[in-house]
Amino acid sequence: MNRLFKRILPERNYVKIPEDIRMNIIESSCKQVSRGVFFSTIIIITSFLPVFLLTGQEGKLFGPLAYTKTFIIAVDAILIITLAPVLISFFMKGRFTPENHNPVNRGLSKIYEPVIRWCTKWRKTTLAINLIALLVSIPLIMSLGKEFMPPLDEGSILFMPVTMPDISNSEVKRILQVQDKIIASVPEVKNVLGKAGRANTATDNAPMSMIETIILLKPKSEWRPGKTKEDIVNELNSKLQIPGVTNGWTQPIINRINMLSTGIRTDVGVKVYGQNLDTIYAFAQKIKMELMGINGVKDLYVEPVTGGKYIDIQIKRDEISRYGLSVDDVNAVVQSALGGMKLTTTIEGRQRFSVNARYAQDFRDNMEALKSLQVQTKNFGPVPLQAVADIKITTGPPMINSENALLRGTVLFNVRDRDLGGTVQEAQNRLNNMLTKLPKGYYIEWSGQYENLLSSEKTMKVILPVVLVIIFFSMYFAFNSAREALLSLISIPFALIGGVFMIWFWKVNLSVAVAVGFIALFGLAVETGIVMIIYLNDAMQQLVKEKGNSRETITKADLRDYVIAGAAKRLRPKMMTVLVILIGLIPILWSSGVGSDVMKPIVLPMIGGVFTSAVFVLLVSPVIFLMNKEYELRKYGKIQVLETNH
Repeated sequence: MNRLFKRILPERNYVKIPEDIRMNIIESSCKQVSRGVFFSTIIIITSFLPVFLLTGQEGKLFGPLAYTKTFIIAVDAILIITLAPVLISFFMKGRFTPENHNPVNRGLSKIYEPVIRWCTKWRKTTLAINLIALLVSIPLIMSLGKEFMPPLDEGSILFMPVTMPDISNSEVKRILQVQDKIIASVPEVKNVLGKAGRANTATDNAPMSMIETIILLKPKSEWRPGKTKEDIVNELNSKLQIPGVTNGWTQPIINRINMLSTGIRTDVGVKVYGQNLDTIYAFAQKIKMELMGINGVKDLYVEPVTGGKYIDIQIKRDEISRYGLSVDDVNAVVQSALGGMKLTTTIEGRQRFSVNARYAQDFRDNMEALKSLQVQTKNFGPVPLQAVADIKITTGPPMINSENALLRGTVLFNVRDRDLGGTVQEAQNRLNNMLTKLPKGYYIEWSGQYENLLSSEKTMKVILPVVLVIIFFSMYFAFNSAREALLSLISIPFALIGGVFMIWFWKVNLSVAVAVGFIALFGLAVETGIVMIIYLNDAMQQLVKEKGNSRETITKADLRDYVIAGAAKRLRPKMMTVLVILIGLIPILWSSGVGSDVMKPIVLPMIGGVFTSAVFVLLVSPVIFLMNKEYELRKYGKIQVLETNH
């Protein structure tokens, strides 16, 4: 279009462009970018392949994002190739002005051309600056903490204290009332609802010693100045220090997800497997002692495998034979008195209920009453139960947990004020010496959120190399040149620089959400690089057309001038692409609603990466492209010119 202006508008006297010429210009322009747009779409879709392969809760959370983005991009690519040329042919009419007459273009060119000329002159310095920035980002990303998912603020708190296994109903009720009263005294608390024991469902196996209290908070505008949710939790925790009660703090939704996915109600659990409950409990206590004092470990608690109270009735066989009784006679009395004997079954609609009978509460609510239960004999009349059985209270497991055909004990703890990965790594280092002393048949296993973290890391490590290979071959088919494909692929690590600096500055831990942000950045970085390579190759075509393709006709100065012209070509749409992405993402940094905790780690690497990727593509890619063309001219006597019209 610019060449056409120079030919028919020497004095800005507008002349109508013939219709056939206008349509040819539109057709050639669309063909120029068609292959690049098509393979850019494939690259962006391919970059999201790891997200498609995520499983569990991370797959359910980010799967819709990946599918939505993929369908939008696919439809967008189809519209660009089919609908956009038609619309352009309808609306690109009337008077046109050269690109350099646009004030925005002139301003960008005045800034960009001196900078790109300096970069092409001081190539080693330009490359060294980028390499240093890349090297600096490596220790920064290594210093970041790791976690499975960024904590989502649900707007409420779940208080899960645990008492002694043998606590009575009246005592747990008293503790529950005291705790609710203390919690309600905090100004930020709106409502409190606590329960002890299990619900009327077969899926809830909570013992009476487990208390669950849901705390609803007031809107943040009604909080005391400077108070955060962490401050509220710490204040409540300090006020709720009750002897015999171990506090636990989490949130309702994540607690249910943890329990359903890993069987652990806290962030992290150390499962101890073995054959004997007493031995398992002893090792669990040793693990607890090793974990105490580690920064970040909170709400440390050993799930009791002993401590439950049982009424142990052992029949005296010598005595029952003297009274003419059998073991079944005594067991029948115990069953009817304590457990309840089934009399009949009642039917109500489609439901069936058994009708049981047992002694009233007054006859079985203490040991003396149990010892006085009457056992009827044939020849000696009724005798007390204590005459034919030893009755005593013994201790045993309140609940027997098994997994993988082995008995299991668990050490539970939450992680606060530190990253999950660093906390577990320090805990593992402390436990390494003790693990060598475990007897045969006993072993430990890390579970909870850390289990999900390891699973997601394994998926990413396997899929990311495959994704990079697919991206490389996609760019190879786009350019028909391995060298040009590699040149575009180089933009990926340099795009990571800005992402690393952003998440380091905002003090965000590495997580699946951050990985999704970097994955989205891969496609954007490569797409921008492809557009730049297309225009640089178009400049090489113009150079060969005007001066031929030989080292005798093409000088280094010619290469430099045409590379600069190709880099500066369409500078406004290149900058507009970057600005649209930044303008769309930056407001998320200041969002504060529910879900912003997960969105920020996604957009932070994209914002920083888009900026550094744009800098690399605009300043460094032309330098590397120029060095590559000078190498081709020096070695082969000509430059390789890629066809940009497809």
